[in-house]
Amino acid sequence: MKRITKYTVLPLLALLAVSCVTPRVADLKQAKPIPEINNVTTENKTEFQKLQLRTYFNDPHLLALFDQAVAANPDYLIAQQRVEMANSILKRAKRNRLPSLELGAIASGTRYGDYTMEGVGNFDTNLSQNITQDQKINRSFTPNYWIGARSSWEADVWGRLKNQSIAAQKRFLASNEGVKLLKIELFTNIAMLYYELVKLDNNLIIYQENYRLQLRAYEIIAAQRTVGKATELAVQQLKAQNKNIEAEVEHLKVDIIEVEKALRTLIGNYEGDIVRGKELLNSNFDILNTNIPATEIINSRPDVMAYYYELEASRADAKAAKAAFYPRLQIDGFMGYNAFSSETLFKPGSLASQLLGGLILPVFNKGQLKQEFAIANGEQEIAFLNYQKTITTAFNELQAVLKQIEIYERVMQLKREEVNHLTKAVEVSNDLYATGYANYLELINARKNKIQADLDFLRFKEENTRNNILLFKALGGMVE
Repeated sequence: MKRITKYTVLPLLALLAVSCVTPRVADLKQAKPIPEINNVTTENKTEFQKLQLRTYFNDPHLLALFDQAVAANPDYLIAQQRVEMANSILKRAKRNRLPSLELGAIASGTRYGDYTMEGVGNFDTNLSQNITQDQKINRSFTPNYWIGARSSWEADVWGRLKNQSIAAQKRFLASNEGVKLLKIELFTNIAMLYYELVKLDNNLIIYQENYRLQLRAYEIIAAQRTVGKATELAVQQLKAQNKNIEAEVEHLKVDIIEVEKALRTLIGNYEGDIVRGKELLNSNFDILNTNIPATEIINSRPDVMAYYYELEASRADAKAAKAAFYPRLQIDGFMGYNAFSSETLFKPGSLASQLLGGLILPVFNKGQLKQEFAIANGEQEIAFLNYQKTITTAFNELQAVLKQIEIYERVMQLKREEVNHLTKAVEVSNDLYATGYANYLELINARKNKIQADLDFLRFKEENTRNNILLFKALGGMVE
């Protein structure tokens, strides 16, 4: 007996030792330190406050469009469904650590042959003096009834199921951050299109105002041609410039239709007017003159947080893949009524139960487990690289947009002064032409330069507006 135990236990222990030789999970890398942000310099900087959507943006028409998008945008609704799915996956992973329990009933019937072990055994049983009448077996057709409960439980000794649950939890958190990110992206796109519409409306106003100025100049030249002080060439030149403005106005209407269509798509509508204001977004220097904590802001951004949770999930996956190399302990059992006749099924003597414990060692499938572990380790490395890439992108995005806002503010001041000078130049050109001190080309050029300066100034204002929208996103603005 000792020899049997010796030759049985020793190989099992050796097999156990071999199976427990597993590869090592790679250490979790740390992202590069985030440098400080160099923004507008002031003597007394205030503390940075987390940005809120409805305080940073105060245009009610823009906020109304965003509310419509949250309720009807398909991409956002799909993302919400993905969060629900991730939550279901998390609940399933948690329940994998609990014992399973099944209730059931089984009924079967068999006719055993006279020359089978069961047939001979049933014949002998019925002849026995040790059984009662209820215990005799129907030999022509032997039924078998079972009703009861079955249970199975895997003892999570090595943490495989625990790490699978952790991975599911982190991916659920990542999906939540993904919804936040999508919400910010959705609002950013809506705001960009909204203010592009505002710019196009202002472009239309610029062309219409300059068209009225052109008509005045045309009336002056036409009157002078009548008395011989202007040529037909000057009249035709002004007519051509007026037609150019009319064509630009019509082209602007086409652009407005295109942008409105894109906005309706985002908010999930087929038709309807896009109600909008008249002003573009100004720079918020209260924010620019604060102490901006780059590390805190970037690490709280939803895109960075999503990749961080994905990194933690991939590490849990690697640990679960490592635990798969170890022996798996599983306990199974059942309890219920089992009988070969319906009359005796619920008698106390029909109560049956079983408890079975099993130790499963991975041996010939270790090559597959090694590849699965290598894949999990590779996924962890990819997750880290994505995490680091997102941090780098977020920092550079924030640094760039802050500098661009500072530069654009100076550019707009210069363009504002240019517009003022050219407005005076148009007025002077009218007077000089009327008194014969300027020719019609100078009159035309003054108006042409004025309208171009107005359009350039508006274009820079829109670019600055876009930068301020991106600043909200770069600073990790909160969208309710």
